[in-house]
Amino acid sequence: MKSKVNIQHVRPSGLELVEKVVSIQRVTKVTKGGRTFSFSAIVVVGNQDGVVGYGLGKGKEVTLAITKATDNAKKQLVRIPIIKGTIPHEQYGKYGGAKVYMRPASSGTGVIAGGAMRSIIESVGIKDILAKSKGSTNPHNLVKATLEALVNLRDANEIANLRGISLNKVLNG
Repeated sequence: MKSKVNIQHVRPSGLELVEKVVSIQRVTKVTKGGRTFSFSAIVVVGNQDGVVGYGLGKGKEVTLAITKATDNAKKQLVRIPIIKGTIPHEQYGKYGGAKVYMRPASSGTGVIAGGAMRSIIESVGIKDILAKSKGSTNPHNLVKATLEALVNLRDANEIANLRGISLNKVLNG
C-alpha cells in the first residue's frame, strides 16, 4: 500500500527559474481537407535549488507550444529535499511503462543520468546522483516517473516530524 506524500507546492513569484525543453514532437491531425500539423512540447523549469516543475503545451507553432508548456510548468512547482548536493536516500519511480531508479552519490561524481531524467535532475539542482531509467523511453512518462520519485523523497527532519520524535533519535536509531 502506497502512503500519501504531502506535496509541497511552491509559488513561482520571486524565484529565478531556468527552463529546459525536454522534447518537441510534431503531431498530425488528418481531416477531410488534408493534414493539419501542430506541435507538442515538454518543458521542465527549476531554480536549481530544490524547486522543479514540468509542463506540457500544444500549439500551431513551436514557440507557442514551448510558451504554453513553460506557463503550465510554473503552475506545478514542487520542493525537493537536497542534502549536500545529492538526494537523501535511494528511490524508485514508475509512471506507465517508464521506471526510474535513483541513488545518492558521493561528492564529485556528477549527474549520471540520461535524456529526460538528466534535464529534471539538473533543474532541481542535484549535483551528484546515480540514476537509471528502465522500460519505456517515452519522454512524457520518463519525466512523470522521475518527478514522482523525487516528490516521494524525504529528509530526516520530515521523518522526525511525522513520527513525533527527535531528529537525533531518527539519525542514531
